[in-house]
Amino acid sequence: MRGQRNEATNHNVIMIMRFFRAGLCLSMISLLPAQQTPPADDTIRLTVQQILAPVTVLNRDGSYVNGLEPQHFHLLDNGKPQNITVDVAFQPVSLVIAIQSNDQVEGMLPAINRIGGLIGPLVIGEQGEAAVMAFDHRFRKMQDFTSDPAKIADSIKKITPGSTTSRMIDAVIESVRMLRSRPANHRRILLLITETQDKGSESRVREALTDVQLHNVSVYSVNISRAMAGLLGRRQPPRPDTRPPASSAALPPNVPATPNNVMQATGSEGGSAQFVPLMVEIFKDVKKIFVDNPVEVFTKGTGGTEYSYAKQKGLEEAIAKIGEEIHSQYLISYQPNNKQEAGFHEIEVQVSSPGVRVRTRPGYWMGAQ
Repeated sequence: MRGQRNEATNHNVIMIMRFFRAGLCLSMISLLPAQQTPPADDTIRLTVQQILAPVTVLNRDGSYVNGLEPQHFHLLDNGKPQNITVDVAFQPVSLVIAIQSNDQVEGMLPAINRIGGLIGPLVIGEQGEAAVMAFDHRFRKMQDFTSDPAKIADSIKKITPGSTTSRMIDAVIESVRMLRSRPANHRRILLLITETQDKGSESRVREALTDVQLHNVSVYSVNISRAMAGLLGRRQPPRPDTRPPASSAALPPNVPATPNNVMQATGSEGGSAQFVPLMVEIFKDVKKIFVDNPVEVFTKGTGGTEYSYAKQKGLEEAIAKIGEEIHSQYLISYQPNNKQEAGFHEIEVQVSSPGVRVRTRPGYWMGAQ
């Protein structure tokens, strides 16, 4: 009898343990985070590319034209009219300030350290935010995104010189990575304070240009004078000339100095009218292309502008001009109705107002669908 009772007891214990394990498994399943089992629509959803074109409108005197309405604007994408949305109100700004901080600009940093107080009121405005990054061979996030002008100013003030490297192209890619997470209703802007040459980046201009265009980032720059940086910076041993021989050669005799020939012979753009062909060659990854000024590619390729300065006053004036332009722009957004056309899409904005000049991004690259 005792053996039967023990057997019955063991049977009951086994049943209880099985029941407990089953209940535990059900409990664990019910406690799994929601992201473990994503909704079906997340796995099949396709994103449609939204193109943002900031538009600067100037009158004959070079002053900004305000008060235009959406009906004044028309946009052509590869010559095809588009259904556009025009925002005539100022949108909040998410800004990354990327500042070169290698030893070459050591003599220029004291002036840069003092500009932090201008960023808040002149550039980001009341509802905007800014982050500060210093770069040489590394990226130092001096300040994450904040709307506090004091934190922005203090972080710029703390930037000190570093190594001999200046990974400017890589810094552009890192800045875009920071901007990607910002609110969808914010404008994404990158302000570069740097020399125009890159020293040591692992990425190429093509990769950075693709990033800024894909994520609708407008690039502005305040270019540090190479001559002033050389006079005020540490003396460096002479560097070998890594440019191809053709980049410093004179044009052959009896060859007209067209923009294309100048670009091929000297590595410079050769004229603003030739910038779209230069962008096309960059996107096509033409191996022979030599870009002497990547900053110009980023600014013109996104509808931004670049300024140069040598002294403190010039630096402050450049910051003020950039802030004025950002706050005076109109924003056009649209979903292209000709996405099946692979390659470079040229953008043309027309404004039905007499005597005005219009500046916007020249276009974007569309991969094969």
